[in-house]
Amino acid sequence: MALDPITHPLLTLPGVRHGFFTRAGGVSTGLYEGLNTGVGSNDDPAAVAENRRRVAGHLGGTADDLAACYQIHSAVARVAEAGWRGERPEGDAAVTAAPGVICAVLTADCAPVLLADAEAGVVGAAHAGWKGALTGIVHSTVASMEALGARPGRIAAVVGPCIAQASYEVGADFQERFEHHDPGSGRFFAPGAAPDKRLFDLPGFVLWRLEQAGVADAAWTGDDTRTDAARFYSNRRAYLNGEPDFGRLMSAITLT
Repeated sequence: MALDPITHPLLTLPGVRHGFFTRAGGVSTGLYEGLNTGVGSNDDPAAVAENRRRVAGHLGGTADDLAACYQIHSAVARVAEAGWRGERPEGDAAVTAAPGVICAVLTADCAPVLLADAEAGVVGAAHAGWKGALTGIVHSTVASMEALGARPGRIAAVVGPCIAQASYEVGADFQERFEHHDPGSGRFFAPGAAPDKRLFDLPGFVLWRLEQAGVADAAWTGDDTRTDAARFYSNRRAYLNGEPDFGRLMSAITLT
């Protein structure tokens, strides 16, 4: 089966290649069947390495060209002047102005965000789970791109496959934490199945963060990772099914 990444018109730009990769086209088997790119999973390391090589190849490079952090749910964005050759500095975003560097993030329900200012020749990839989204990873990514010559008003951004609101039940205290940190964020919560439960709109919140950071053009692909097991890995689905681990999806962007 061939790789079948999701692409979006907002990022279909001159000199830019991108993809939100699905499970299609990988060599992993069993629990991880498909294109598992998660170095931190318990999958066969050789399979993970081959899957990462395939993603990089699809975007015109090699695995050494990947700039993908050891993700820690932070607001840390890293600048990549060249591919990291397997090194994984701690952080949750990578940005570059260097052609051939493949900025990438791994997700399995968290929101991957790919960004590009094609005019300036600057791209970035951010990993936005609820914690990183709340504490500033979107702003950090945009600021790091701006330092390389991008302008927020010219940046196009797309939020890729992630857990959708209907699939993301949290405690009511979660809403209280968000509203305390960011007045107005309560609109991203809906009543859950019980009085002390809420449904959180992660992609909606990330789009709000992009708007706050000055990004004019942004969209979500509309894909829910939890409900589509054939195409996506999902931490929440694995937990609900009593599975011991889960694969990770890669989303990546590069300048040609």
